[in-house]
Amino acid sequence: MATLATLKLSTAIKPTHMPAVQVRRNKLAKRLWEQAELARAQQSGTQFAPTKFRSIADPGTGLRKQVEVSKRVKQWWFIADNGKLALSVRYGTKVLELAKGKFAVEVASEKELVSTLEIIKAAVLAGELDSAIDAASNKLRAGFSK
Repeated sequence: MATLATLKLSTAIKPTHMPAVQVRRNKLAKRLWEQAELARAQQSGTQFAPTKFRSIADPGTGLRKQVEVSKRVKQWWFIADNGKLALSVRYGTKVLELAKGKFAVEVASEKELVSTLEIIKAAVLAGELDSAIDAASNKLRAGFSK
């Protein structure tokens, strides 16, 4: 018992439910991390291929098993009509409106792409894009209703 007395004990309990806003922020932050890793890989001339698990049915036995496959990550940046590099932020298939009528961020060069993605990720985690994420989430959800 003397060993436990050296620790600072508390009444904290791990929450079992995460608010929907936080789940959406984390989902977008994970996608922004993937985009930053993709940009880093392109700058260094390497490949970025994250993996995911996929459930398939074995044709011989009919049993389902988990198989690790490469995940396809499409880049969110493109060359705009004015010839400059632009970055749009996506939530699912929807492009987020970052400000009134503004759907993309103009980036000076590919070298600044990673830092721009990190700034956007920080803004997402701080809750600055919650209204845009909520609007995109509602549009996605409306597409599934009959």
